[in-house]
Amino acid sequence: MRVLVTGMGGEIGTRVAQVLEAQPEVTEILGVDFVPPRRRLQRSQFKRIDPREREKLVGVVLDFAPQMVAHCGVYEPEARMSGELAGIRSEAAAVAALGAAARAGSLQHVAIRSSLSVYGRGPGHPRVPNERSIVAPTSPYGRSCVAVEALAVDLGRRHGSTTTALRFAPVVGPHMPSPLGRVLRLPGVPVPAFSDPAFSLVSLTDGAQAFVGAMLATFDGPLNVVAPGSVTPWQAARLGGRLPIPTAGLGWRAARAAAEFLGAPMPPHVMEILRQGCSGDASRLMSELGFRFEKTARDICAELFDWASVVHLRPGVAA
Repeated sequence: MRVLVTGMGGEIGTRVAQVLEAQPEVTEILGVDFVPPRRRLQRSQFKRIDPREREKLVGVVLDFAPQMVAHCGVYEPEARMSGELAGIRSEAAAVAALGAAARAGSLQHVAIRSSLSVYGRGPGHPRVPNERSIVAPTSPYGRSCVAVEALAVDLGRRHGSTTTALRFAPVVGPHMPSPLGRVLRLPGVPVPAFSDPAFSLVSLTDGAQAFVGAMLATFDGPLNVVAPGSVTPWQAARLGGRLPIPTAGLGWRAARAAAEFLGAPMPPHVMEILRQGCSGDASRLMSELGFRFEKTARDICAELFDWASVVHLRPGVAA
């Protein structure tokens, strides 16, 4: 089985490739991204291609003619690049890579990295959406994920392939470039002054295992990927020994500016998580595929704060 992994240079794409390498039925793995993988891969090939280099990307995918695509090339705003550039690269990767994979003639299944942001937040939106809930995004990242899902489903209908959209809770953890994780690790964390909405998380390891499991099972349809339990902004700040800063109204504008100045930009979907929560129901993933999560939301949050800060040594002090 030939598998194409888009976005292989990111943490999710790299970990998905590592899991794929352990599957005996996967004989060839080709990865593409604008940066190389951060971890050692044993038998995957990698091509360094910016998604905006459409002709080059299309040519490589057509030559490889994948039977399955692990489309991790959906870039979260402010994780590794600005929100505007993340949207441009996400659209370019979906159009070029998925379109070429379908035209190559061997495609059987596509699995897509998506997000709980597709359900939106606010009045009229479900607090704990499942896969039957209405898709109505209220942030640019959510709209970007919906567009990629729609493109893949449309290609599948026209070319006879199936599609899994894996709607991830925020993926955070040590050394993970997560905008939510950066905000939670600030010395002072902005939290809602008059509420404490719960949000869900998922670990990188569980997310990659769920991604590959759903893809190899050729599950057709969306799946929420959400670890058991939840945390709240107040709980997360206290768990990490941070100072909770009650925020309301226009204070969020000031909090966003301060966070960006400190190196932790807060894109709209992260603001939604802190102000209104972000949860999801993963019962379909567990019942249909028998998947079991290794880490709860509280475990994941604790690991985020266990990541040690840099300690600067003074001259003359032994390391």
